Amino acid sequence: VQLQASGGGLVQAGGSLRLSCAASGSIFSLNVMGWYRQAPGKQRELVASITPGGSTNYADSVKGRFTIDRDNGNNTVYLQMNSLKPDDTAVYYCKAELRRTGSRYRYDYWGQGTLVTVSS
Repeated sequence: VQLQASGGGLVQAGGSLRLSCAASGSIFSLNVMGWYRQAPGKQRELVASITPGGSTNYADSVKGRFTIDRDNGNNTVYLQMNSLKPDDTAVYYCKAELRRTGSRYRYDYWGQGTLVTVSS
């Protein structure tokens, strides 16, 4: 199983970026998918998460600016980031709780991270 994240880059404050993360491999079922971020010198934090049914949860710092959604048919989660601020600069990681084919249990899998840099 692999999670491949993409879409990071350099953007000016006030700009937008859209991150994507596709899960592939022997996946029996996908549960909650989410985005986390880690800024230099800080702990990794939850940005947003989404259930298979579309229920979402956001960090207070991104509410009203970021939107998470998913394509269950393609095992992909997205993060639309608008009105970006320099404080949003971080490496963004996707995470998926999933059950592999032939397994009885669900585990968390992480993507490789994609760097988002917001200049002032």
